[in-house]
Amino acid sequence: MTADRPVPHRAIITICAMIATLMQALDSTIANVALPYMQGSLSATSDQITWVLTSYVVAAAIMTAPVGWLAARFGRKNLFVICLFGFTGASMLCGVAQSLPQMVAFRLLQGVFGAALVPLSQALMLDIYPPAQRGTAMAVWGMGVMVGPILGPTLGGYLTDVYDWRWVFYVNLPFGALAIAGLMLFMPKARTDPSLRFDWTGFGVLALGLGSLQMMLDRGQDKDWFSSGEIITEAVLAGLGIYLFVVHLLTAGRPFITPRIFRDRNFSAALLMMFSVGVVLLATSALLAPWLQTLGNYPVATAGLVMAPRGIGTMASMLLAGKLAARVDPRKLIALGLLLLIWSLRESTTWTPDIDKWALISTLMVQGAALGFVFIPLQVLAFATLPAMLRTEGTALLALFRNVGSAIGVSVTSALLAHNVQVEHSVLGSYVTPFNRALQSGGAVTQFLNPARNAGVQLLDAIINNQALIIAYVDDYKFMMLTTLPTLALLFLMRRPNAPPAQSADGHGAVMD
Repeated sequence: MTADRPVPHRAIITICAMIATLMQALDSTIANVALPYMQGSLSATSDQITWVLTSYVVAAAIMTAPVGWLAARFGRKNLFVICLFGFTGASMLCGVAQSLPQMVAFRLLQGVFGAALVPLSQALMLDIYPPAQRGTAMAVWGMGVMVGPILGPTLGGYLTDVYDWRWVFYVNLPFGALAIAGLMLFMPKARTDPSLRFDWTGFGVLALGLGSLQMMLDRGQDKDWFSSGEIITEAVLAGLGIYLFVVHLLTAGRPFITPRIFRDRNFSAALLMMFSVGVVLLATSALLAPWLQTLGNYPVATAGLVMAPRGIGTMASMLLAGKLAARVDPRKLIALGLLLLIWSLRESTTWTPDIDKWALISTLMVQGAALGFVFIPLQVLAFATLPAMLRTEGTALLALFRNVGSAIGVSVTSALLAHNVQVEHSVLGSYVTPFNRALQSGGAVTQFLNPARNAGVQLLDAIINNQALIIAYVDDYKFMMLTTLPTLALLFLMRRPNAPPAQSADGHGAVMD
């Protein structure tokens, strides 16, 4: 299926693909707010209930990699419909779960079927739109990927508050049914290749590596990282699994990931850049919410409103980048986005609790716009020179690198924050001594801060902890800024795609695959 001739019912197919994208993106975060309510209903501890999130993420991470092989073996349309049906059915099972083991099993099932939805929808959009319109198509698709996780907690909180936590999962039924019906009726069929044999060895070692890595990242903070035997074991298994997979990929006759896909310079550079963008994408959001509530003293509702302009900036820049991608060198748009992202992270290192609200909002809006300017042209460049037969596999690998980058980004920044708070608390606390003249003046203030009194010790500790937290957040933003800076060098490895063909009267052009 290509866009070199008119694709019937393209608008309907696009809507169905977007529904699938939004469903998967929303479900990665929609259950977060409902966890305390699930905990009581399922008689789980606070540590156990996090498996509701972890099981979904682990299953989705493992099953993203073989999407390309599955689409080639069984046909993209067949796989898409089966995954949508399975995802919707697993969502309903999650809603009726009566125990924690049931919920974890159903969430694993939901992650298995949901892993393919985003890469399949992206590959479908690339196929049904001609090269001149792919920038706009990727902008529409990208809004589902980027905005879904932002809307998830808000929608989950509303459904839980107004109805019940089970409606967090039931809400997928009408949308899933609509998307299934639309794809079955209007999505063109693709070729299948029954002769393909699955590479169980490659998949097994990759699943071991990715699953262990995801578990290590998810549980490392709670288990105090490498002081825990569990984390050490998971780290060893992750390294071993990934190493064996690379060796197998280079030596096996027919691995389930086609090795020649990595010979495409644009695509390989795009994978590394997507990983880097993934590190910043979720980490900035994960840091921002507690910063606003803990240091900024914003109420929960106000914090949500302050964060909204970031999503608005992302959507606006995606639409603009989608329009410009066919006219301007995509590398220039990516460079603009990376520079804006670096600038916004640099501005974030100057934040203190008394920062002006509008200055904070403007920085967040620029940060959101920066991500949009990187994300959309990067999709165009990644597939500009990649053969059409490798698109589905390519979209799966891009999703995999983005997810792994996001997981590493959240875990590393959270660990750095916790570590640096302790370090800075120790440094600042060393100045609180009987020899500090600021504590010897005898005024009213020093009486409150007298370290010889319990009340004074508690107040001093709270002040020191607050200052240590401010410095630790600054260090995290510096880390992300320095992580993003080398990504600019990847632009020199990418080639500009050929100019798209002229549009015909019906809006279609020739495909330059």
